[in-house]
Amino acid sequence: MKKVAVINLGCPKNQVDSEVIRGILADKYCITSDPTEANIIIVNTCGFIQDAKEESIEAILEMTELKNDGPCEMVLAAGCLAQRYGKELLQEIPELDGVLGDGDLHTIPLVLENPGPGKIYTHKKCQDFLYSHNMPRIRLSPSYFAYVKIAEGCDNCCSYCAIPQIKGRYRSRPIESIVEEVRGLVQEGVKEIALVAQDTTRYGLDRYGEPILTLLLPKIAEIEGLEWIRLMYCYPDVFSEELIEIMATEPKLCKYIDLPLQHASNVILQKMKRRNTVEEAADLITRLRQKIPDIFIRSTFITGFPGETQEQFQELLDFVRFAKLDRVGVFTYSQEEGTAAAQMGDQISPEIKEARKEELLALQEEIALEVQQKRIGKVVRVILEEEISSQEWQGRTEGDAPEIDGQIYLKVTKKHLAGDIIKARILEADSFDFKGEELS
Repeated sequence: MKKVAVINLGCPKNQVDSEVIRGILADKYCITSDPTEANIIIVNTCGFIQDAKEESIEAILEMTELKNDGPCEMVLAAGCLAQRYGKELLQEIPELDGVLGDGDLHTIPLVLENPGPGKIYTHKKCQDFLYSHNMPRIRLSPSYFAYVKIAEGCDNCCSYCAIPQIKGRYRSRPIESIVEEVRGLVQEGVKEIALVAQDTTRYGLDRYGEPILTLLLPKIAEIEGLEWIRLMYCYPDVFSEELIEIMATEPKLCKYIDLPLQHASNVILQKMKRRNTVEEAADLITRLRQKIPDIFIRSTFITGFPGETQEQFQELLDFVRFAKLDRVGVFTYSQEEGTAAAQMGDQISPEIKEARKEELLALQEEIALEVQQKRIGKVVRVILEEEISSQEWQGRTEGDAPEIDGQIYLKVTKKHLAGDIIKARILEADSFDFKGEELS
């Protein structure tokens, strides 16, 4: 059997696709994690912002070099960048053997078996693919954790974002398929799942006529053996009171929420075509904290959107001071071809965008230190990830999503396995991480 390596880049949603690609190819190929021993390499690219595009291109070039020395016969690009710039990639990187676009993952084995003359090129203009629980996955995540993608595409059409062009309209998976997938993952040993979509709170609107995340969550929570459910990418404008109530009362739901707010000037939010105001975001944060006092709140912001004045940037700084968020990610605005924002005047210079990003991150580091230290003495749930010594483990609190948030370093009193969930007391904190001890 020939060996195939799938190189995963980008967000958790892309990771799910990479895992599905690995799963569907495993029937006829040997899947390897080492590209240096692979006969076929598939680079599942990201094309969200300029930095991600550059990373994807660098990965493709690095993989094509393996054809010069080793068993590699073919390098293919899949995913967002391949969907968006497939022909350009083939023209600019002659060593690349083909692009697979972003839809119909289940057709990839047929393409590899019957490549035809010349270079491989598949492109589906109208995206309608949805993976299901029947499709095999070979996961890249630890045995105790998995992402579950509940919808594909996006209807929000934010002025800066190319995702609707790449992924197509918002498409929710059936409730039954999601529940069956989670049940299967739990049977494999998964204890924590993170539900992801481009806009998780809008789940079900297209398929059922209304957002029904509040109907999906109780069905998932009923699954015996599942211990944590994490919500990511929850847009604020359809975040209902019922969803807050479920988060407050369902013990399996992590007391954690990821709210991509993007800015805190109503003028900029309107130019971004976001559907919420600063006042609505502030009210949601207040209500979340009233109902769930120990909740961890994460958000992301963009600096240097076209026309952003110093006064509007100051509004963003003031909001971050007010909100005192636990976790914050910051991106500089990326001028994406084909988006409405790319055509706007008053584009901000890279130097100003970067300076504002650094200023916001510095402010958040101060705030995070204050917020984190207020948690000293608190008892938290922790999922153990790596044994450092016989008496110390590294793990994550329920307020820390994998890879993007912090860790907790624990003194333990018992023997454990990776994936065990225990209670611990926080003893120390900096802006990013905790130190603590296991409760006996």
